[in-house]
Order: sequence, then structure tokens, then C-alpha cells
Amino acid sequence: MTLMMNKDWAVLQGAFLLADKLCLPSSLSSLQKADWSRVGQPVLEALREISRQDKLGAHPNSWIKRVVCVVWLKLLCREAGEEVEMAWRENPFFPLQNGLPEVNHVALLEVTMSMAAAQTFVNFLLCLPQSRICTELEMLVHHVRSSPTREEDVRLFLEVWWELWKGRDEHKVGGEDSLETIFAGQFTRLSTKSSSLSPHAAKRLKLDPSDVPASSPPTDVLHILLHALKDIKDHISTTDLCLQALSISLDALYTTFLIDQTVELPTKEKLHILSKVVSIRERNNDKLSPELVCEAQRDLHASHTPSQFQPCRMKLSKALKITTELAQFWQSGGLLKACDSTNPSYSAFKLDQSVRRVLAALQRAEVPQTMTEMDDEETVKNILRDLLEALAFPAIESTAEMDARVTAIIITNRLDDYQNFAASFASEKSWAVCDEHWMECLEKNQAAFQQCDTLIKLTSTVMSKLHSESTSASQCRKLMKVIADVFTTLSIKDKNKALAAMLRLSSRGFFGCSVPSAVTDSFEQELNMAFNCIIQGGGGASAAVSQCNLNTAISLVARVAFQNPEAALRSCCHSAIFNKGAFSLTAKILQKLPGLRGQREREDEAQSDEEERKEAEESMDEGKDALSGSDLLCRCLQEIIKTKSLSTNEKEQFLKFLGLLMIPVVTVEGEEKRQSFLPPQEVVNIFVLPNLSTTGQSSIDIELSLQLLHTALSVDLQKPDLSPHWVLDCSPFPLLYVLAQLYNLTLRCWEQSPEGAVHHWSMETKELLLSVLTTLGQVVGAEVAAAPSSWSRALFWLYNKMEELDWTVRFHLKPVWGEHFKNEVPLSLLTVCDLPEQEWSGLDLPQYGQGTGLLAWMECCSVSDSLQSTMLSCLSLDQRQPDHVSMFSKGLLVALTQTLPCCSVSQWTRLLTVLRELIASGRLYVPFSLEYVEYLPLLDLRSFSCELRLSVLLLRVLQLLCGPSCSHWLSVDGWAHVGRLYAHAVREMMNSVRAKLPLPSSGAVAVPASTSSKPPASRGASPSVKSPKMSKDSEKDLKQEDNSPLKSKESQMEEEVETAPSQEVLFVLSQLFCHVLHIQVMMPGGQCEPLFLSSLEILSHYEAIMSSFPDSSSPLESDNTRHFFSTITDNLENQEMKAVLQQKIAQLVSSAA
Repeated sequence: MTLMMNKDWAVLQGAFLLADKLCLPSSLSSLQKADWSRVGQPVLEALREISRQDKLGAHPNSWIKRVVCVVWLKLLCREAGEEVEMAWRENPFFPLQNGLPEVNHVALLEVTMSMAAAQTFVNFLLCLPQSRICTELEMLVHHVRSSPTREEDVRLFLEVWWELWKGRDEHKVGGEDSLETIFAGQFTRLSTKSSSLSPHAAKRLKLDPSDVPASSPPTDVLHILLHALKDIKDHISTTDLCLQALSISLDALYTTFLIDQTVELPTKEKLHILSKVVSIRERNNDKLSPELVCEAQRDLHASHTPSQFQPCRMKLSKALKITTELAQFWQSGGLLKACDSTNPSYSAFKLDQSVRRVLAALQRAEVPQTMTEMDDEETVKNILRDLLEALAFPAIESTAEMDARVTAIIITNRLDDYQNFAASFASEKSWAVCDEHWMECLEKNQAAFQQCDTLIKLTSTVMSKLHSESTSASQCRKLMKVIADVFTTLSIKDKNKALAAMLRLSSRGFFGCSVPSAVTDSFEQELNMAFNCIIQGGGGASAAVSQCNLNTAISLVARVAFQNPEAALRSCCHSAIFNKGAFSLTAKILQKLPGLRGQREREDEAQSDEEERKEAEESMDEGKDALSGSDLLCRCLQEIIKTKSLSTNEKEQFLKFLGLLMIPVVTVEGEEKRQSFLPPQEVVNIFVLPNLSTTGQSSIDIELSLQLLHTALSVDLQKPDLSPHWVLDCSPFPLLYVLAQLYNLTLRCWEQSPEGAVHHWSMETKELLLSVLTTLGQVVGAEVAAAPSSWSRALFWLYNKMEELDWTVRFHLKPVWGEHFKNEVPLSLLTVCDLPEQEWSGLDLPQYGQGTGLLAWMECCSVSDSLQSTMLSCLSLDQRQPDHVSMFSKGLLVALTQTLPCCSVSQWTRLLTVLRELIASGRLYVPFSLEYVEYLPLLDLRSFSCELRLSVLLLRVLQLLCGPSCSHWLSVDGWAHVGRLYAHAVREMMNSVRAKLPLPSSGAVAVPASTSSKPPASRGASPSVKSPKMSKDSEKDLKQEDNSPLKSKESQMEEEVETAPSQEVLFVLSQLFCHVLHIQVMMPGGQCEPLFLSSLEILSHYEAIMSSFPDSSSPLESDNTRHFFSTITDNLENQEMKAVLQQKIAQLVSSAA
């Protein structure tokens, strides 16, 4: 950066050259102070003219800085003896300096004083090392003491001193290309070159402390300045200068000796001092301006910041002695007199503040050892107190209006500490009354309020304003828009903190009080527009939402939620339930806005100051409607459920929405802590417990409540080691009892409901109840096992309550009982099962009389896998007695007929396993008759013995159930359920057949082929109901069952016959088809769709076998089969089903044809 010559600089150079001529026979390089008035006029006139023009430009102070910098460097270059050949290459000021005559310090200081450039002078002075600063100060002192010593000299001295203590004005000092930086670089360059100069030249320019002779005393800025003031005290003849001198002296010693770190004043205290300063300055005809406030801030900062100049010669006692002597000297001279109460001076105010600070510090701190050098420590304090009394400075109170104006200037011009002043501005409710200025500052300086704490305070102030006074619609809209705009700029973490604060103030935000209807309408439009944008941008059926769209959606929801949390959450709930697929996006949005839970945000929120807490409490007292966010969300959901009848799809979305909100997620990026937006216990307490009733008095149906409970229990909180479990906050034992009551009602679900009954129980509900009851029992059982003594009373209470329910219900709560109670079963069961007395006891139940042992046995087998294994292993049956086996088989047929209709899918699956086990072990005798064929097939059907016998057994059961003595047992729904259970059994038998003859991989017909002979436990269950998880004990029992001799025998048989001939498979399939059609014709209505689908599945597999194994059936056999199947199908009443089956049968053509 090279500074080029211009017109103004040419004029100044000419003025300096003229002044140099006026010095003849001498020159400006040897100018004496007394001669400046004679030779300096040309320079002063040029400076005045250029300054007058410069004030009209964009940077009015740039010219002054340039003049001081160039003149000073001209002086330093002369002292360093810089050669022209080097200067023009390395000195960016060379074009400006070269035309100037040689000057000395007199010219520099007089130019500085004439331009009132003390601050500029100090900015350059602070670029020098401290040793050089002391040298320059000594030259300044020498100049001031030189004759004639004028008032302007003293004022320059005091200004330079105070500017040194204030330090650089960062607002006026630029960056790397600033004049101060260039000046420092040039000084360093000249200092480096001085080491290579002649000894004579080196003595002229002492640029470094190492150049100072060892005999020289160490440098001490305060020592120089205090002693200089003492020397020129006789030349100070005005009260204002005396006040300034004493104030600066006291502040200098206070910041040097009495504090070791910056005294941080509260923002309010700073503001009161600044307001007083501005009030005083305005009375003295100074106009309120950013410059005025900035200078007041710098004065205040300098008075409370440790000095950068550490003393090495001056001691506190000496400094105090000089200062007090000066005060006594000027006071005795009548210069220190009482202030004018109507028009106090700024200097008097500063001195008053300085004296009070020093007195307080001396009173507060331990007196240093150096203080003992004084005759009496109290003497200093007395002198200072006398000085305060002499000044009699009047008390000045700052007004709210002045405080607001000063704060607005600081915020608008981004002066020091403007963010804290913005927070103060935001929290002062009295300032908000001054609508115009307050609103104007807020609108113009939104960026200053983009701090979370500041926004919270501003929000509280605005809400208080809306509560306390009537505000026009335009003002309301402006205020809310400004605050919403500021909120939008916050980080997601701060947004959540602000949302939590808003919820503490009011659950309805700015609308917690009466606002103009136009404002409400405007907000409703914004709210609707926000959610419309979200839905159109990815809230519909789309499963994957880009991160960008998600961030936009979060921002939109957060903005409207900050204005009215309740309205935003209500819209979220409405969108999640009624907009197809929107539940997923809505849940993601809320999970990213944990502030809407209304919970305090960890440490930073917990450490909020007492004042903010009180303000929030006051605002809550005004609103009286603050709720936690999760309570608010639940309330919104409850309102929707109570006021609208939800469809099945809407209930499903409601369920999924709450399920997602219960899942713990990371809410703060980079942290491992996971939190749920809605804790499971809160969902259970609000949506489940009040609605689980046998009377039906609930806002939502029981099945939905059970699904919610099931979902809550399935949530993985990823804290398995934590105890106690959250379920303990949900009245677990009463909850278990109510669930057991409800399950008890489902056990006889097909019986005629009493008149006026509320609930119609479905098998899906029974399955769901069983799953929930089992899971909850396992959770509670683990807690009971961990602390049995704590739960003994509750445990006995629950066990006694079970007496009024069906005896099988207790077995579902086995994890809860543990080893505390015996297993209680009907006495009739003990006649067919050898059970140990130490673990089992009998119950005398009227409905279980003589001959009902197998019924109880079958019911036990269906309860759980572990109980099933026990029943099989303890069954009392002598297989050596044929009559025993025959009687057992007949009794089992009757028991199965009674048990089948009330089984759920999982229970029926267990019973099918039991039947296979009994057939395979020979304990269950099921004769197989060829009632559908006219001839004896020459086939080996041993490998299909179990499937054929099981199919015949089920046929006999259904024949008995459909007979005249039993057909009235079931309703239409009951028969439909029986059909589903039989179809489930058929699918399992089909899977077993497929496993014994897998189709080739290149088969023409794509038929699902299971590779396992074990049927799936929950096949055919409703997709909306999850099968209960198997306990570890159950799994263990199943493994033991798999290793039992009976299982091994069956497995060995299947391994010996790895694949079955295709003809045998076709025969088995034909038998299954006949059995299915037979049962479908027998069943009331004859239109059981699951059986129809089973028939189609059998025919499809039959066709696949014929296609894959052409030799399995000849054309004649195929024709006979088609005719046979068609004849049986003709018995169906439903014409549509009959037509479809006939069409399928017609496709059974042998490939051999």
C-alpha cells in the first residue's frame, strides 16, 4: 500500500516548506515551542482548510490520521538516518514524506494539538514498544513544561494520558492495511536498520530497550505521568482541568494497583452510568450521538480494566500521596469547589465516580505493605472524603426514556456489549410503552436479538405488553413477525430452548390473551400454509423424505409453534391422523423439536438466572394456561378422538404416530443421549389406563388402547439395565388385574352376550390381550423377583383377585407369581395327569365335574409352550391297555370339539402340535378310512400317516361340531373363526407335505414351498396383532420337547423317508381336498372363504406335482380325478366358489397326455 500525492497534500507540503523558511536562519528540525506561534501559522491554516473539506467526505478522520502518521514517520526517519535510495523502495509514505522539510517533536505535537488528534496520536503511540512509549511521553512532558505552558498543553497532556488508559479504539483501528499497522511496520524496519548505523546515529534513535544504557532507570509510564502532573500543577488554573487531572490520576492508580482483573459491571448499572453521562453532556450542549455514547463506554471501560502499563518504580503509597497532595493544593487554591446543581460538569461527575471507586477499593482490600510507608492510612481516605464533600456532586437519576434512547443507540450502532444491552432492552417492560422508538429499534436491529436468552426475554416482554394494554392489529402483527423472524434465525438447539420457554409462559403463546381477530386470522393462514407446504413437500404417502425437506418442515413447524404451541401441536395431530402417510414425517418433525415437550434443556437451562425464572413465573401467573408440551400434545390427541369418529386407517395412523413418538431418538447432534418425545408411561397413563374398562365408558375403544399398550411395551428404550422399569409408574398390578378381567371375558367369546352388553370380543382382540398380558407379566415379574419383599402385599392382592376369574388366567401370569404359589387346576385334571403335589393343587370347580379331565388338559396345553410340554410329559395313559387308548381317543375328540371354537390362532397352533405328538407316539388312535375311494390304492402311505390321521381327526371334530347337537353353539362370527382355524391347520399340513416332496427349482408353477416341516407359529394371524414374544423358559422347554424321545422318533422316521413318491403325494392331496370340501359343505352357510382358498391352494399344488412329475398320473387317472373332484365340488352352494373351483379342476391335465 503506497500513499500517493494529491492536491491537499501538496498544499500541506507547501505550508510546511513556508514554515521552514520562516524559521530561518534555523529550521523546523530545531524548532522551539516558543517559535511555533510565529512560524506555524501557514501549517495551521492549511490544516484547517483541509479539515473543513475533509469533514464533508465519507471518512472525516482519515486525513488527520494520515497527517500525524506521515509527520511522525518523517521525524523517525530523520532520527534513524534513513537513506533516500532505500526509503523510496521500502517506505510506502515516501511520496508524502519526501516533500516535507525535516521536523522535530515540537512540530509533531503542535500539529497534533491543533487538530485535536490526541486519540489518533495515542493509537500510533500504542504501536510502539513500552520503552519507546516512555521516551515519547518524556518528550511530550518536556514539550508541555517548556515555556510558555498553556492550557492547551495541559489539556493535550491529560488527553494523551487518558487515551493511553483507554487503549486503542477498535472501532477506529482497521485491519492489516490500516495506517496503524503500516506505522508499526515502518517503526520495526527503522529499528532493525538502526543496529547497522554508526554509533552516532544509534545514539540519536533509541528504538529498543536494549539500546538504553544499563544505568538508565527502568521505564514506568505511571511514574512519568504522575510526576509530570505534579510538576505542571501550577499551570492548571481552571476547575475543569483540575477535576480532569484528579479523575485521571485516581483512575490510573485504581486500575494499576487496586484491581487485578476487569470489574464486570451489570448491564443495568452500566446503562445507568451511561445515561447519566449523556444527560450531563446534553446539558452542556453536546448532542446525543453514537460517538458520544461510544466515548462514554470507553471511559467506563478504562475505569474498570487493569492498566496495561505495569509499574516498576511507582508504588501505591507514592501515587496516593501525589494525588492527595495535588487535591489539597488545588482545593486550597479555590479551584475545587461545589458543583453547580443545575448544570453539573462531566469532569465533576467522573471525579465523583473515581473517588468513590478508590475509597471502596481501599475499604474493601487489604492494604499493601507499601501503604504502611504513609504516616496514616486514614489520612488518604479522609482527604478523599473531604474532596467528595467539597464537590457536593448532585444526585442524578437516569430516566427510562434516556435509558431506552442510549440502549437503542448502542444496539443500532453495534457498540461494545451491544448484545447484553439488547437483552436488557428486550426485558424492560416499561420501555415497551414508548411504542414508536421501541418498535423502530426492534425492527431495524433484529440481528442484535438473535440470542436465545434475549429472544426469550423479548417474548416475555411482548406477551406482558399484549396482556396489559390494548394493541392495534398492525402493531401485533409487526411484533409477532419480528419475533418469529428472529426465532427462525436461531440454531435448532436454541429453537428448542426458546420453545420450552414459550411453553412455560403460555401453552397458547402470543394468543394466550385477547388479540385482535385480524391477527388470529393472519396466524391461521400462516399455520395452514405451513402444513400445506409440508404435506405437499413430502408429508403424504412418500416413505423417504430428503433431509433438506425435513429441515424445512422442522423450521416451518417450529416458527408457528413458537407463536402458538397449542395450535401447532393440534395441527400436527390432525395432519398425522387424517393425512395418509403423514404420521411418519410429523413424528420426525416433533422428535427434532424436543422443546415442544416443555421440559427444561439440561444444564444450560437449569443454570438460568433467578431473574429470568421470576419473569417466567410472572408471565405464567398472567397466562395461567401453561402446560408441558407432552401433556399438550396428548390433550390435542384426546380432543380429536373424542370429537371425531376415526376410521380403521385413521386409528392405524394414530397408533403408528404415537408409536414413533415413544421411540427414543438423539435430539442433539453429536450426543449419545436418547429421549422420547412421549415417554411410554405417559401414553399408558393418558390413553390406556382411563380407557381399559369392562363397562365400556371410555373415549376410545378397548382394542386401540390395547394396541397402544402393546406398542408401548414393545418400545426399545435401550436401557435394559435400568431399574425400576417405567411400567411401575403405571399402576402395574391394577393394570394386570384389569387386563386379566378383559381376557377372562374373551374366553367364552362365542357364547350369547347378555342383553345390553357393551363389547363384542373378537379373536384378534383376545390374541392381543394375551400378548399384552404375557409381556406385562414378564416385565412386572422381573421387578418382583428383584425386590420380592417390596411387592409381597401387591402380589397377594393380585393373586386373590384372580380367584373370581377363570382358572387358566393365572397361568398367563406365571412370571409374576414365580415360586410363591402352587399351580391351581381343576381336580378332574389330576385324574388324567400325574402332577407333583408340591407344585400342583386341585380346585373344586362346578363346571369341571367327572369326565372333564381331558378338557382341562387340552386347555392347559393351549395356554403356553412350557405348560404344553408339562402336560404331554405328565399325561397318565397306559398304552398297553387298548381300551384305555380307545377311551382316551374318544374323550380327546370330545374335548377338542369343546376347545376348538374358543382357541386363538396361537393356542390352536399349540393344540395342533399336541395332536401330532399324540398321533406320532401312538397315544391317540385315529383310524383312517377310505371313504372317498372305490378301490384300495397300492401305495405306501406310512410317511404321510400323521397328516392323514390329523386330517381325519379334524374332519371328525368338525362333523361333531356341525352336528345337530352342537351346531347351535356358535354364531356366524364363531363359525367364521372355526373356518379360519381349520384353514390354518390345512396350511400346516400342506407345508408338511411340501417338505416331503419339494418341487424342482425349474417347476413351471410357482408354488410357495417351505423347507421346514415345522409350521410357523403365527401363520394366519391378523397382521395387526403381533404374536407374544416367547419367554426364555418357554424356549428352554421347547428345546427339551424337541429332544424328547417322541420327537426323536418322528424325526427319525422323516429322515428315513427323505422324499415321498409323487403318486402318494397326489393321493394325500386328494384326501385333504375332499376333507376340506366336506367340511365346507357341512358348515352353516357353506361360504367359508378361508376354506375356499385352502381348496384352491391344494388344487394348485396338485397341478404343480402333475407338471413336475409327469409319471405321477396317467391320462386316465387324471380324467378320473377331475371327474371325482368335480362331483364333490358340485355339493357347494355358493355358485361363484363352485365356478372357480371347477375351472381350476379342469386344468388338472397330466403331462403324459
